[in-house]
Amino acid sequence: MTKSVYIASSERQVGKSSIALGVVDLFARQVRSVGVFRPLVASVEDDPVTEALLSHKALSQSLESAIGVSYADWAANPDQALDTIVAKYNALAESRDAVVILGSDYESLEASSELARNATIAANLNSPILFVCRVDGRSAGQIQRLAEAAIETLESAYNTVIAMVATHADPAQRDEAAVALKKVRDVVVSVWPHNDVLAAPSVSEQFTAVGATRWLGQEDFLHHESLSTLIGGMTLPNLLTRLKKESTVIVPADRLDLLPGLVMAHSSAQYGPLAALILTGGFDIPESVSKLFGESLVDLPIAITSMDTFTTATTLQNVHGTSTGSDRKIEVSRAVFSEFVDEEALLAAIDLPRTEIRTPTMFEYQIQQKARSNRQRIVLPESTDDRVLTAAAIALQRSVAEIILLGDAARISARASELGLNLSEAKVISPEDPQLLQGFAREYAKLRAHKGVTIEQALEKLKDLSYFGTMMVHLGMADGMVSGAVNTTANTIRPSLEFIKTAPGVSVVSGSFLMCMSNRVLVYADCAVNPDPTAEQLADIAISSAKTAESFGIEPRVAMLSYSTGDSGFGADVDKVREATRLVRERAPQIKVEGPIQFDAAVDEVVARKKMPGSEVAGRATVFIFPDLNTGNNTYKAVQRTSGAVAVGPMLQGLRKPVNDLSRGALVDDIVSTITITAIQAQAL
Repeated sequence: MTKSVYIASSERQVGKSSIALGVVDLFARQVRSVGVFRPLVASVEDDPVTEALLSHKALSQSLESAIGVSYADWAANPDQALDTIVAKYNALAESRDAVVILGSDYESLEASSELARNATIAANLNSPILFVCRVDGRSAGQIQRLAEAAIETLESAYNTVIAMVATHADPAQRDEAAVALKKVRDVVVSVWPHNDVLAAPSVSEQFTAVGATRWLGQEDFLHHESLSTLIGGMTLPNLLTRLKKESTVIVPADRLDLLPGLVMAHSSAQYGPLAALILTGGFDIPESVSKLFGESLVDLPIAITSMDTFTTATTLQNVHGTSTGSDRKIEVSRAVFSEFVDEEALLAAIDLPRTEIRTPTMFEYQIQQKARSNRQRIVLPESTDDRVLTAAAIALQRSVAEIILLGDAARISARASELGLNLSEAKVISPEDPQLLQGFAREYAKLRAHKGVTIEQALEKLKDLSYFGTMMVHLGMADGMVSGAVNTTANTIRPSLEFIKTAPGVSVVSGSFLMCMSNRVLVYADCAVNPDPTAEQLADIAISSAKTAESFGIEPRVAMLSYSTGDSGFGADVDKVREATRLVRERAPQIKVEGPIQFDAAVDEVVARKKMPGSEVAGRATVFIFPDLNTGNNTYKAVQRTSGAVAVGPMLQGLRKPVNDLSRGALVDDIVSTITITAIQAQAL
């Protein structure tokens, strides 16, 4: 399984990219292949931070594969942007042993909500979080409160914070800051002292910020860091004593008398090197001065801006560099990371078992990937419905299944064109094909001979496209069927019961829902078919539901629900559930099952410890078996409507081959999801 860490902050300019580089180094020493991913950037075409990280020798990766979406993409359609991020991340993770994910930079989004966006993204990528904040200008109490608020935001989205790094600390603050962060969470904590190089902008970034045009100096020097700025408004002797190495000196353009001395200072061991000179005011350089410097070899970048001195100085104070924007910064980043991070502890924290987080977006992506891995043929009988045609086009585009449409090819093609759909890869079969009709009628009459069905009666039945499509599944011409957008549930299920029949050892067909909660996926059954199942049928439903859970990557822990838990209650209803539980243990001893159990004891670990201590299921159930249809149907709808859960289904289980029913009010997304889960059921069979 790919290891990952999501580096997130609640403010700008914290040095996340330096930390990311250090983690890349750390991962590169542990595994064969490492990747970098930036979910949210200003531009997907050009991101200096990503490009700097990708220069790492351990990475072999394109810029496109390392970037999710732009701020503009997110603003236009957050849901679609999140889907794109998840898909692109998973595509990268499939080919990497470890991935370093670098959160957004607070450049173009509203700062108050950007941390929440990162929390949502991290949860959907199921990655533990390394949180980063600044120390400078804050007391220990302020640092603690800032970190607490940020981590609560991250954890409220079901994330796990495994480490905290505080940067830009005064050396005397380091121990105090570390203690403050440890009070927030007992995780790996690192406090970095301020480093001038990592915080420095390049000379080029400074020139751009003030609109300066280079007059003299080597172009290569524009990439050098400027560690500070200084206004040169005094006489040269006084100015020299205040010069700092690698500083940018701001000089009014009418004080050109300072230039020779500053150029000499740049070359001296005592005062140099300088980063750059910026001449303010926009004054023309006198010809005599131009000749003087034109005859000299000046490598120090000197630029001219029309801004006044004060505006230039103020602007430069707000110019910050990327902490991995040069080869020098990259090396300094590595050194700082190595010195101030407990690498073994961080590795151990990243390697902690992840909680069973599965958001709806994650689950949708995972089932799509599973369906794509072995595409199945799914027949859709209701091609006269625009929703079905649209869903078919989407399913083909996503490659989750091969689609078979029943109907007139010319009409389907014409309607698809009107809707702007591409159905060129769909196979269209006419339900009026005489050869198919005769063959299907003979098979149906044979299967129903004990009921006295004739060929003529069979032909009449096959006018119902649910029968026609189900017969295709029965004969292996399709691997599964999805219907019900137009037809009733009974109309969809009846043909399956008549000749597809139940799987070996299963006495009853049941209907389950995949309940996509905010942080996990559960199975609810039976919520669609059996009004009042017997104990034997309940046991079959439980076993079928456990198999359904497994086919979708959910560890089955089955709760046989009742109005009482354990031995606390008696009566016909609870006795039925108790007997069903016994039958499940007898027929499928490998299944973890508990019953009778109340819903609260099945989902809440605190209640479970009181009512059923030591149980492998109580408090952690993933499969919920309801005692009757009334309870099951009302519960799934109540949970769906009150919690915002996404209910995928109903999914028929227990059949020898998959046939699934749609609600007549189904949305296009519902149909696509049902096609996908039908394909996965077909794979399992």
